[in-house]
Amino acid sequence: MAERIDLRAELAVGRHANDPGRVLLIAEWIADRPRTISKLLALLWDDDQGVANRAADVLERVTRRPSPALRAAVARHKVELIGLLAEAAFAKLRWNLALAIPRLPLTVAECRRVVSVLHNWLDDESSIIKTTALHAMAELTIQDSDSLPQVIDILRMKGRSGTPAMRARSRILLEKLEQGRGVHRVRSGLHMFD
Repeated sequence: MAERIDLRAELAVGRHANDPGRVLLIAEWIADRPRTISKLLALLWDDDQGVANRAADVLERVTRRPSPALRAAVARHKVELIGLLAEAAFAKLRWNLALAIPRLPLTVAECRRVVSVLHNWLDDESSIIKTTALHAMAELTIQDSDSLPQVIDILRMKGRSGTPAMRARSRILLEKLEQGRGVHRVRSGLHMFD
């Protein structure tokens, strides 16, 4: 990709709102340019569902293993991202935010605010939203270890009574949480659930 691009125009490319379009190329481009992250994040609020969805997809991808500069650039916007998590209407936007936000350095209060939103998602129509909420709640226990017993209870319950995807994910997450019990700590750039 060129050194300068029209980020919104690039994210508008796609046949429908959930089409990934050029997400992979844009994620590579953004990863090398941490200063552009604020332009990407502004597009999460775009009225075009496809643009917002693809911006969230890029965000999720670049937060998987970010450089220190990119991690810091995204972290500067964590308050806005947590606010958007609570109000996001588009399913793909929601699940990508749920995966990306726990990768940011959060305070215990911020973790609990996110968990509160995610807890409401456990009753969503979408199995993907429900499963992503479980995943994010488990991920947040790395930064808020006091929430571990509550999250384990939720995973056990959903492992018995959730959708097939929730039951499968709950079993995997429970195994990882129980193996790591007592060793929870923030690990820069690495997450036990990726």
